[in-house]
Amino acid sequence: MSMRRVKLIVEYDGTDYAGWQRQINALTVQQVLEDALSELAQEQISCTGASRTDAGVHSLGQTVHFDTRCSVPDDKFCYALNTMLPADIRVRESCQAEPDFHARFHAKRKQYRYLIHNHAHAGALNRNTHAHVMYPLDIEAMQREAYALIGLHDFAAFAASGSIVKDTMREIYSAQLEREGDEVRLFVLGNGFLYNMVRIIAGTLIGVGTGKLMPGAISSAIDTGDRLLLGPTAPAHGLTLMRIWYS
Repeated sequence: MSMRRVKLIVEYDGTDYAGWQRQINALTVQQVLEDALSELAQEQISCTGASRTDAGVHSLGQTVHFDTRCSVPDDKFCYALNTMLPADIRVRESCQAEPDFHARFHAKRKQYRYLIHNHAHAGALNRNTHAHVMYPLDIEAMQREAYALIGLHDFAAFAASGSIVKDTMREIYSAQLEREGDEVRLFVLGNGFLYNMVRIIAGTLIGVGTGKLMPGAISSAIDTGDRLLLGPTAPAHGLTLMRIWYS
């Protein structure tokens, strides 16, 4: 058969993985998926993901593309792969992609969610999906602070130390907080994110919500590029890649 490109939507629990991207000495989601694809297709397959999620970060909507000559129908890859993959990785959807489709470079918008368990005591059942904050959180103050993210800004202060990306301009379309019982949810939608950017946003909002940071920290950091004005990087396990949009 001739070469064709296939797109997958992949869900995974990142707890037991060293992130998405293949590494030499650690197990990653990409490696497990590529191994299953290669076995299924009976050819060596490399796949490309839209987002290089960190160790412990989860996904409901990682978009992946790969090229293959195998005879498996495009819409059947999800069924076949889900019989081969471990229980913490699932392919939610598979379909044919345009020959020039690129999961990473063609992404237009991404949405992340950050979950917080706000209670005096840490939870047992949500320990891999929620960051624990024992002190009461002022959600209204956190939401007011989050509004400063909206728009096109230079987010240099929100990049992890050692990041080598040249362009730190990003546009944030929405940053919304909601609370239900002890669970606090942060949703951030933007055209792209710097390395650890959402976790730094979450850590800063937690700081404002507990009163450890003064309101206005985000605006000041955007204006000055000073990382020290922001809160600590929030734990990876509270973060989930929710959805990616393409034109």
